Amino acid sequence: MSAKNATNKLSDPAIRNAKPRDVSYNLPDGGGLGLEVQPTGAKWWRLRYRFDGKEKMLSLGTHPEVSLKDARERREKARKDIAAGIDPGAKRKAEKETRAVLAANTFEAVAREWHQTVHTAKVSEGHAERTLIRLEQDAFPWIGEIPIAEVTAPKLLETLRRVEARGAIETAHRIRHACGQVFRYGIATGRCERDPAADLRDALKPVIVKHHAAITDPKLVGGMLRAFDDYQGMPTTRAALKLAPLVFLRPGELRQAEWAEFDLDGAMWTIPPVKMKRSKQQKVSGASHMVPLSTQAVAVLRELTPLTGHGRYVFPSPRGGDRPMSENGVLSALRRMGFAKDEMTGHGFRAMARTLMVERLDVPEAVVEAQLAHSVKDSLGRAYNRTEFMAQRRAMMQAWADYLDALRRGAEVIPFTNARG
Repeated sequence: MSAKNATNKLSDPAIRNAKPRDVSYNLPDGGGLGLEVQPTGAKWWRLRYRFDGKEKMLSLGTHPEVSLKDARERREKARKDIAAGIDPGAKRKAEKETRAVLAANTFEAVAREWHQTVHTAKVSEGHAERTLIRLEQDAFPWIGEIPIAEVTAPKLLETLRRVEARGAIETAHRIRHACGQVFRYGIATGRCERDPAADLRDALKPVIVKHHAAITDPKLVGGMLRAFDDYQGMPTTRAALKLAPLVFLRPGELRQAEWAEFDLDGAMWTIPPVKMKRSKQQKVSGASHMVPLSTQAVAVLRELTPLTGHGRYVFPSPRGGDRPMSENGVLSALRRMGFAKDEMTGHGFRAMARTLMVERLDVPEAVVEAQLAHSVKDSLGRAYNRTEFMAQRRAMMQAWADYLDALRRGAEVIPFTNARG
């Protein structure tokens, strides 16, 4: 028998005809290769070999997924390794460990680890969800399977260009920012050495900032306020429209107002930090936002008390249940009154108040910013406490309400600084 036939004893028909028995048995092909037929009918290729004087065995896969021809090729490859002083079993184990390490260090794996351990602990649930969706839709399909250490700036830019190409410029910037955080996490955990996202800071198209539409012309503001007085819709919506310019909060903070937050006798609205637009940590440990109420604001709320004061929300949903009015409540009312989306929005009351108080009433900008719940810093860059300027804020809120009344009547007004004497 030739050397070739001495090692190739099996045939495809013999393998197909091999039936299971009560115990496993082996069909040898020679050269240490054999087909183990198990009682279940499964057929495993096994390679027995000696290395450093020890007998070992290596699995080469199952039949028919691994054909007879494939099994013989794998046997020959293993024999060449042995001849070169390499243990094929140890080699396979090392390759498996390498694959596991690479799988744990792909961009997607590191990004998901960062998202779960860091990002979700720092931001709101909604923010974290939006970040993950952006990565899943616009980053993972292109760079997710690449080891994070091998993601280059050009490759990342190519990924972001796809987002730019569909006109989502701001989204591209947000993804770059999120990727930067992932790379920095990778650096901290030893999976990569640098952040290629930082190289792309000036490589993307700039975001054209679109501010919320707001009416800032005093005469037009007066006309809008008169339109609110004449609004014929739901009484709660009418009250929300009248209160919105007096407190200039974010739409979500206004519509979710709860009666328990108000001290009408003390003319103060205390909004819990969890309701404010803040980081997760600030929502937990930050101070409440204080909203001094003008006499006009208190009057709007007292007028509304008989209608909704028995429930939880100041502006409950007209559909009933323990829910606040919808996000589109005030916005829809503005549209019905003829105010276009490029003219006025629910968020526009903030821009309106900030512009007119600084420019027309001469209110110090820091006082306005504190009332807007923005981060206000002193000359040394230190953030002011959110409860500071309270006396000035009380005076400002009343002066602002009086100013709006004057605009409603079409009268001239005097600056806030002069009004204080």
